[in-house]
Amino acid sequence: MALTNIAIAKAVATGKLQKLSDGGGLQLHISPKGSKLWRLAYRWQGSPKTMSFGPYPLISLAQARDLRTEAKKKLANGIDPMQEKKATKLARQVSQANSFESVAREWHKQWMPARNPRYAESVISRLEADVFPEIGSKPIADIKTLDLVVMTKKIEARGVSDVAKRNFRVCAMVFRFGVMNGLLSRNPAAEVKTTDFMKSYEKKNFARISKEQLPDYLTKVDAYPGGSLVRLAMKLMNLTFLRTSEFIGAKWTEIDFENARWNVPGERMKVKVQGHHVVPLSRQAIETLRALKEISGSRTYVFPGERDPANKFMSNNTILAGIKRIGYKGDMTGHGYRGLASTLLNEANFVHEHVERQLAHGAKDRVAAAYNHAKYIPQRASMMQWWADYLDLARSVLNCIQI
Repeated sequence: MALTNIAIAKAVATGKLQKLSDGGGLQLHISPKGSKLWRLAYRWQGSPKTMSFGPYPLISLAQARDLRTEAKKKLANGIDPMQEKKATKLARQVSQANSFESVAREWHKQWMPARNPRYAESVISRLEADVFPEIGSKPIADIKTLDLVVMTKKIEARGVSDVAKRNFRVCAMVFRFGVMNGLLSRNPAAEVKTTDFMKSYEKKNFARISKEQLPDYLTKVDAYPGGSLVRLAMKLMNLTFLRTSEFIGAKWTEIDFENARWNVPGERMKVKVQGHHVVPLSRQAIETLRALKEISGSRTYVFPGERDPANKFMSNNTILAGIKRIGYKGDMTGHGYRGLASTLLNEANFVHEHVERQLAHGAKDRVAAAYNHAKYIPQRASMMQWWADYLDLARSVLNCIQI
């Protein structure tokens, strides 16, 4: 006798398993505790089998009958419905395991140890914010070039074209990782370039002063009306031209006064190196550091933060605020020190490779780049002393003119 919704609703637990039949092998199993589960009894190749359709009332009587009909059709076509269900579930699990997000996170685990932690964190953060919501749940092998184009253009539309390009490049690396591990046969990001579909923008370099402006700039740094810590920080940045993030995080344990070196740990560098990146310190740099030692008030950081000097270092915005205060907002940045030093040192005919090593620019050969931090130390020390003397000369030139 066929079941009815009323009969099902009235059925209660009796302390043992009950099987209510709807015909055609469809049964409602009622457990001793009262839960109700739809099951289909059928025969496959002479053997009895049962498969579950799900619990009642989540699966209604009408839905259970439809599922029975579909299963019967498969049996009539020589297909075991339960085996097909298992295969579909397995395929779904494999698909989820090989989703773009899961593969990207696995790639990031292998990629990040050789990178600066802050940079590695920024990469995964951008993926989480912009990429995973769009294509993260898709099986990596199913993602098409058009999917990447649409995603990248959506990011570009927010007015952050640089972020869009960076995310596209990271996606390309994830796909290469997938190809290498046999998860897909082709890299959809390799078929186009961002220049093929993104708007063209005029490339802008980091703001920096000209050679002619240098004397005035240095004089105004020396006369900085704010605190001594910021003034000395701007002066030392002139003398060392590290990247701002590498510079402001300096610890006193990195400063070797005896050998006149600043040994920046490799993990703090944007381009990660084995050991540390050596910054030879000129006489002027040593004098500036000794002055900082007197006023920093921190046993840990060379440039302690204002609010929590014991545990935090100076913000990048502090340097920018200092530059603004002396009247060079928009004309100079923390990164501008590096560009200016590179230009003037090359104009002075210093060996280009020595300049590049001091700027810690990554070599194309990553293995070589990892060890180049220790190359040309004597030559770089002479170059850095020349640079410090050059800055002193630039100050004196302006002072002579003003006198």
